[in-house]
Amino acid sequence: MPLRAPPTIPRPPLPAPAKPRCFHAAIHHQQQQQPPLPSCSYADLLQRSAATGDPRLAASLHAALLKPSLLASDLFLCNHLLIAYFKSRLHHHGLRLLDEMPHRNVVSWSAAIAGLTQGDRPREALALFRRMRLAGCPPNEFALVSALNASSFVSGAGIGRARQFYALAVQLGFDSNVFLLNALLAAMVRHGQLGDAVQLFDGSRVRDIVSWNTLLAGFARHWCVQGWILWRRMAREANGVDGFSFSTVLSGLAASASLENGLQVHAQLIKSGFGNDVYVGNSLVEMYMKNKCLAYGTRAFTEIRHRDVVSWTEIAAGCLHCGEPAKAIRILTDMMLDGVMPNNFTFATAVNACAVLTNLDEGRKVHGYVIKLGDTSDIGVNNALIDMYSKCGSVSCACKVFQSMPQRPVISWTAMVMGFARNGRAREALEVFDDMLLKSVAPNSVTLICVLYACGQGGFIDEGWIYFNAMKDKFGIEPGEDHYACMVDLLRKAGHIEEAEKLISRMPFRPGVLVWQALLGACHLHGNEAAGKRAAANALALEKEDPSTYMLLSNMLAGRHSWDCAGRARELMVDTKVLKLPGSTWFQ
Repeated sequence: MPLRAPPTIPRPPLPAPAKPRCFHAAIHHQQQQQPPLPSCSYADLLQRSAATGDPRLAASLHAALLKPSLLASDLFLCNHLLIAYFKSRLHHHGLRLLDEMPHRNVVSWSAAIAGLTQGDRPREALALFRRMRLAGCPPNEFALVSALNASSFVSGAGIGRARQFYALAVQLGFDSNVFLLNALLAAMVRHGQLGDAVQLFDGSRVRDIVSWNTLLAGFARHWCVQGWILWRRMAREANGVDGFSFSTVLSGLAASASLENGLQVHAQLIKSGFGNDVYVGNSLVEMYMKNKCLAYGTRAFTEIRHRDVVSWTEIAAGCLHCGEPAKAIRILTDMMLDGVMPNNFTFATAVNACAVLTNLDEGRKVHGYVIKLGDTSDIGVNNALIDMYSKCGSVSCACKVFQSMPQRPVISWTAMVMGFARNGRAREALEVFDDMLLKSVAPNSVTLICVLYACGQGGFIDEGWIYFNAMKDKFGIEPGEDHYACMVDLLRKAGHIEEAEKLISRMPFRPGVLVWQALLGACHLHGNEAAGKRAAANALALEKEDPSTYMLLSNMLAGRHSWDCAGRARELMVDTKVLKLPGSTWFQ
């Protein structure tokens, strides 16, 4: 089959030359005089094309190689062209070239398998590996590494295939290849088989820094004691750690909020000399902020020499996490003055800060930045805007954002339901939920909490029971403590104290503090002292340091003019050293 050139890639129009006939004649004469380039020159150009990933250059070189018929006889050039196509992400052209090559060797197959794997097409890479085996071509270590990497991105049977590939590698004598070990470790980590990964790691004869980092990254996803043990072991046994190692362990410690270990890693970081790495600096800021050490996190941020958008976003999110939303909003302005363009994560953080402050003016400013600089179709930013506008009382603006979204996942619908319910528009909240079901969007547990809360806000007892009873049968969701608390609150507002107690007694698990406090609030509202004392006793048995229980009990007794009992409830609060939280207004 002849090697055909790919379809012509359109080029931008060039300005018309002053004397086209003379120009083309000169070019034609020059081409007639110049001999064709040698194969080594074409190989250099193809390597440059692969390095730059330029699809136009790859296609142009393919066309140039067809004229002297070099491809039909030079397998070396064919392989270089194949690599250039896959590096340029022209996978269709690369596969077509592979099919039309008169001769293929293991390099040809390996280049195509690696190109598909790196191009996020793992299933096609595995299918091509099977074709290579059926063609009778024994794989080399490069093809096996690519196949192992591809299997790590395939869910389900991917880990089984990875084990088969590694067994084949051992059979072919590649068991001492550290790249194959690292690829299998990565596959096990991505499929969540950390126990098997540790066993493989301990039993291997060859390891490098990538082996340690791969296993450390697996533990960082679900940080536990074993992750910290591996880090200390890595510091003792490995030849050295790099910036990726520090960034990974700091991210794991941030997720587990382990400040003491984080300080130790920071000390090791200063000694190692990787403190100038921006990725390590970002992880250090994240670790301090997740541990609510605002001063240390700010200092770590200022010591980053070349801050990127991740650095600014981390410090903004950290300020919000540490209870300083006003600082988080100011950081958005500071980063733009520093010449760093915010991304969608930065915008979402700033919008969430405005929601915490219920600052509608600042929220609208950030929304203007999103329209001007960001991506107005980003789901995370739009969800944050819906939440911000609803918390600031501007439900109409929240509706406009919701209606403008091209895609509305369940989180967006949930935010809109809660937005209406939060602002006393319970009937409209239920209408949004009905529209959600008509759109075939399945609700989750949080959605149904918002629906039951809306029923409580509107006093819709019948609708509340309908939704509550439909949770398991229709939606497949087991009611949790929050759902029961919403139902108790709904019955509380209607004065159905006995019905609320019966519901609590039928709970399939032990009621929590939230449920008993909801019942206690009902007793305070309707003056049922006996049921209120039972609810308070159960709540205090679970949590003695929650001031809400003491205040609800004291207010209920005071409402019944039991001043002595109310005073004793206050004294009990003092004796147990429980402090009443200061009141705050939601709106400015």
